[in-house]
Amino acid sequence: AAEPWPENAALYQQLKEEQILLSDNASSLAVQAFLQMCNLPIRVICRANAEYMSPSGKVPFIHVGNQVVSELGPIVQFVKAKGHSLSDGLDEVQKAEMKAYMELVNNMLLTAELYLQWCDDVTVEEITHPRYGSPYPWPLNRILSYQKQWEVRRKMKAIGWAGKTLEQVLEDVDQCCHALSQRLGTQPYFFNKQPTELDALVFGHLFTILTTQLITDELSEKVKNYSNLTAFCRRIEQQYFEGHEKDSSTLAAQSSKRSLLR
Repeated sequence: AAEPWPENAALYQQLKEEQILLSDNASSLAVQAFLQMCNLPIRVICRANAEYMSPSGKVPFIHVGNQVVSELGPIVQFVKAKGHSLSDGLDEVQKAEMKAYMELVNNMLLTAELYLQWCDDVTVEEITHPRYGSPYPWPLNRILSYQKQWEVRRKMKAIGWAGKTLEQVLEDVDQCCHALSQRLGTQPYFFNKQPTELDALVFGHLFTILTTQLITDELSEKVKNYSNLTAFCRRIEQQYFEGHEKDSSTLAAQSSKRSLLR
């Protein structure tokens, strides 16, 4: 039986308007979508030091009762242990397929977002450094930004992305979107009528890419090439976010720049 979900459950992320970056925003939105799909209410709390509060050093993290859990995978497991699951109806083959597509999204879309933020020099100077360091005074703002940049670039080197050009990264994004578009087809969700954690993850990344103002529109254009993926984002936005209480957990603030519904 499902355990009662506490009313004061909270999700923590960085400051929305001036600090949070594309990749963290996408990860946070994926968790919010997952919890909405499970019908588990959560308050979104924005903190400048959310990254340092997280047990894994990554956002978002949720604070439920006396538990603190970060990132979508562990949060899905935590929620499942409380008796709430979106993928119980899938058979073993479908569960394996779902995990493979989630790996694809994390390996391609999330890595591409990190690459763009920390390895594309124009984006780094014009968007990443100013936003990432915004809550802190000089020179701490620059020091923290350079530390993070060094950490991400070291990761890119380890996985063989450091030598890629922006064009190659965008091509990877296109291939990922093509695979997702083919799997989705004309279904409302990836496994037909009911959403799973894969739908939450894909929505988090694609919606954020579509609604985030970057130096150029090249990244969002890759997603817009697939009409079933943009329709999928609209459907989840309408079903799980619009009309919910108008606080920071809605997408109103995020989509004000470039609404999908316009």
